[in-house]
Amino acid sequence: MSRKTATIPPDYFEQKYIADIDPWRFRSSAYEREKYQSTIEALGRSRYDRGLEVGCSIGVLTGLLAPRCDTLLAIDASPTAITAARETQPPNVTFAVATLPNDFPPGDFDLIVLSEVLYYFDSDDLQRVAALSVKALRPGGQIIMCHWLGETDYPLTGQAASDQFADAVAVRLPARAIVRDATYRLERLSSH
Repeated sequence: MSRKTATIPPDYFEQKYIADIDPWRFRSSAYEREKYQSTIEALGRSRYDRGLEVGCSIGVLTGLLAPRCDTLLAIDASPTAITAARETQPPNVTFAVATLPNDFPPGDFDLIVLSEVLYYFDSDDLQRVAALSVKALRPGGQIIMCHWLGETDYPLTGQAASDQFADAVAVRLPARAIVRDATYRLERLSSH
């Protein structure tokens, strides 16, 4: 399988959601259900003031994160996915169509969730996303990352994406807890 060399464009995701509103079976897959539960369990605090979920898709993980956040901003590159996600969410969730790194949302957050998104970036864009994330993270905040470890044709593997991101933010977030590292890598980055 030949690996793509450039960041995956937004149209790739939009076409997937137009063809099938749940192309990765987020609503029905036992793997996804278990991964989402593990992600919630990996959160280092019971409550967050302001969260950011990057790549929210159709909002399945969003619905699990929302009760843990006073406010949650959920973003995705696909307008079709955002429309579907809006249908089932509580009022503390705000949605926006955004493509990183160019459309990184303004403001600051005490939780940033990057689930199954970083391997879509090439190394340069991943470095920009890392810099923007750490700049937007409030003191004492946390970043949760989760990536499938199987083979894809994306610019980066799940492990490479996680490692590059963690290395890029290590000065500010030196505490790296790898919660799970089989099938997918789930980790929490924090200042202590």
